[in-house]
Amino acid sequence: MVGMGAHVSGTGFFASVDEVSERLADVGYLASTAVATTVFLADRLGKPLLVEGPAGVGKTELAKAVAAATGSGLVRLQCYEGVDESRALYEWNHAKQLLRITAGRDESWDEARNDIFSEEFLLPRPLLTAIRRTEPTVLLIDETDKADVEVEGLLLEVLGDFQVTVPELGTIVATRQPFVVLTSNATRELSEALRRRCLFLHIDFPDPELERAIVRLKVDGIDDVLADSVVRVITALRAMELRKVPSVAETIDWARTLLALGADTLDEAVVTASLGVILKHQDDVTKAGKQLQLDRVLGAP
Repeated sequence: MVGMGAHVSGTGFFASVDEVSERLADVGYLASTAVATTVFLADRLGKPLLVEGPAGVGKTELAKAVAAATGSGLVRLQCYEGVDESRALYEWNHAKQLLRITAGRDESWDEARNDIFSEEFLLPRPLLTAIRRTEPTVLLIDETDKADVEVEGLLLEVLGDFQVTVPELGTIVATRQPFVVLTSNATRELSEALRRRCLFLHIDFPDPELERAIVRLKVDGIDDVLADSVVRVITALRAMELRKVPSVAETIDWARTLLALGADTLDEAVVTASLGVILKHQDDVTKAGKQLQLDRVLGAP
């Protein structure tokens, strides 16, 4: 749709906070009360959701889970240094335009221009794609903090009014508002203007009880004792000053590794042999080897 001032309603995916928790759990995402509440409010108020937190806590997975739980299409803009309007919003198919101009040599420029700057030659990128979709959509703007500050200007129009202006075509207004999730690892401060347009959610590493539940859900065949031991060790490692602390995904990988090794309990030998699954730098492995007091962590007598 091209026009001005079209009414855009919220997504209306969830009827309650409890429903958010239940439907996300059904697709394998165990949400804390804070996460479920903020997702519900973003849905009810029609506001973008800005999710910050350390790498590996499930920020991107939250957007994927909302899409899966609601049967929505997922449109993803992966941000990086140098991403620009042509990668985020749209660009023109210049090769096709050139062929069209060449084929119509006898036309005037005005005649050719009206043709080549039409829908046929437009290449939508993630932001425009999400705005134009009429089906339920989750728009994931991933690692927003990695993009240049100028990209935030592009996001302000999209997230403020859910519209995109293409000078040659006019303003394209969403007829069905996407559920928007922006993620950030906080490597740089996002602008206040962008933050004002969003609800804010900080996701940290889960508490031990929730992480044990995640491990039991994600790792087939693990018993409660091993799941508890895994989470105890991971919690102890996160308390150390490491270059990269283990993510939830690495907790799950480690639990699966231990099962593959046939380990039903943790001891010094199996932990030492498998530390490379959860720690990614040699100095972290060395530090863990010196500081991790396994008996104390596991509560052994």
